Amino acid sequence: MAQEKYVAYVGTYTHENSIGIHVYDIDMEKGKLTERSVAPISNPSNIAVAHSGKYLYSIEDEGVASFSIDENGDLTKINQAWIGGMRACYVEIDSNDRYLFLAGFHDGKVTMMRLNEDGSIAGIADGVFHQGVGKSSVEKRMDPRVSCTKLTPDEKYLCAVDWGLNQIKIYEVDYEEGKLHLYDILRFPFNSAPRRIRFSKDGKFAYVLEETTNMVDIYTYDLREGKPVFEKIKRTSVLEKEDSLASGSALEFAPDGKYLYVSLDGANEVVCLAVGEDGLISIEETTKISGDYPKCITILPDNKTLVSLNHDSNEIRTFTVDHEKKCALMKNPPVKVDKPNSIVVHKLV
Repeated sequence: MAQEKYVAYVGTYTHENSIGIHVYDIDMEKGKLTERSVAPISNPSNIAVAHSGKYLYSIEDEGVASFSIDENGDLTKINQAWIGGMRACYVEIDSNDRYLFLAGFHDGKVTMMRLNEDGSIAGIADGVFHQGVGKSSVEKRMDPRVSCTKLTPDEKYLCAVDWGLNQIKIYEVDYEEGKLHLYDILRFPFNSAPRRIRFSKDGKFAYVLEETTNMVDIYTYDLREGKPVFEKIKRTSVLEKEDSLASGSALEFAPDGKYLYVSLDGANEVVCLAVGEDGLISIEETTKISGDYPKCITILPDNKTLVSLNHDSNEIRTFTVDHEKKCALMKNPPVKVDKPNSIVVHKLV
């Protein structure tokens, strides 16, 4: 059987020396990334690969762009489209590759974009601006800043994580009409700044990372008579000890779903959390990432190689996680790249 081949796509900020999306071949056995090409695009801060594996979608200054993926994993730009607002920060795709769902951190907007069968972006289907709250000039105002958009496991609803409002707005998705309808709101403590939401592999639990408190909120998730039900069961700190500099940044599952990882800005650490059958989490080990600002992380398909994108020290570092010894050791020399901000691992077909 031929060995499976993977590439990694790394989105960057291009205001310094990077020029776009960096494409890396992955040596899975060594956990090593080797650059093969770069696709020029302005500030591809977040990226996602279509479920067909044929296309990649990226945030850019002009809106959002689509790329075709060739047999080697290299990218060719197809088109770009305006999103009806300021540059977004996060992109989500439904499993049938019909729509993009974009999060607007700068303007508090959730945007739904239609996709064509050839991978190109057709245009805006719907858009919702979140509204700020605050009664007077002397009261602290909360302005909307959408930091993440994530479909529920059944894909009937969209979770729009609002870092500024300390909320997650739950929208019902009308795929036929291309519309978003507000159904419910999950509320978080004042100034907790929810940043990311992830669902367990079996779809039964949801996890929300609070940036300023370094807490993870755990919910059960279920559809009851076609309606989404989130029930909070625990709120857990990811810090082994108090650290005033720590600030939650990324939240990602290992592919097997047994471990949940959190990166901490300021502390420059990645925390590995063991996930129980009851959905609860416990700290297994904490790794210093030997760089500054682990803006984004991923775990390779081998379930043991942790990849940290160290935004401020302009590098990518890899670590081997040993769950028996409860430690993670640096695997390879750092890969230099300016302002890495997001990563997607893709198996070539």
